[in-house]
Amino acid sequence: MNERTRIRLPLRLWAAVVALLLVAPTLVVVPLSFSDKRSFAFPIEGWSLQWYENFFSDQRWLGSLGTSLGIALVVGIVATALGTLAALGLRALRARFSATAQVVVMLPILVPGIVAAIAIFGMYLRWNLAGSPLGIVLAHVTLALPFVLIPVGTALRGLDETIVRAAAVLGAGPVPRFLQVQLPILTPGIATGFVFAFVTSLDEVVVSYFLQSPALRTLPVQMYSSVTVETDPSIAAASTLLLVLSTLIILIPRLVQVARERRAAKRLGDPS
Repeated sequence: MNERTRIRLPLRLWAAVVALLLVAPTLVVVPLSFSDKRSFAFPIEGWSLQWYENFFSDQRWLGSLGTSLGIALVVGIVATALGTLAALGLRALRARFSATAQVVVMLPILVPGIVAAIAIFGMYLRWNLAGSPLGIVLAHVTLALPFVLIPVGTALRGLDETIVRAAAVLGAGPVPRFLQVQLPILTPGIATGFVFAFVTSLDEVVVSYFLQSPALRTLPVQMYSSVTVETDPSIAAASTLLLVLSTLIILIPRLVQVARERRAAKRLGDPS
């Protein structure tokens, strides 16, 4: 066994342990969603689809799902636009000011969720935004901005400024330069940022719990309320659906990109 193998083997074992810990909860939650009894006993004794039927027939669950999807879509669009503009602005700043501004924008990741929730709730009480869709959207946009800034900023680092300057010399204005030169290169980073912003909003529970109202409740808040108030395995069905939805949202762009890369490789390899 050479030196490289001795180094890689512990890393691979550690990665396998971490992956198992991440996947282990789903190995319990998914089977529980098919249980035939009103309990969280595991392993389950019988199989049934009654909790999925209950989920899709209960207006509380369907309403919260629709609320989450609507808010997540708006947050994804707004956060992607603002995060892309922020990444472009940070790139134009001097290095010292850019680093400071980037730390400020990344604060939602660094601040504990409960601290951010209490601060936002306190401000919203003064501004009469608590319990309103606008308030939740603004809070989720703030939390999602760093997840847009990171992939778009990474894509910007791969952008050759010589191309942008050449477009300016040829007479292209700021908007045409962005649309025709920068945007095609930044599109993968922007798409990734949108996916992360959407999923961040879809899964957010702490801030949403503070900002909820009787008429406005997201799916994660409904799930939390359900598990604390009653024993309802419908939460396992909701968790499974949310897991599948989040996984598909993250995987689909990657699968599309891989398919495009394969088609491009075939075209390059085909002399005809």
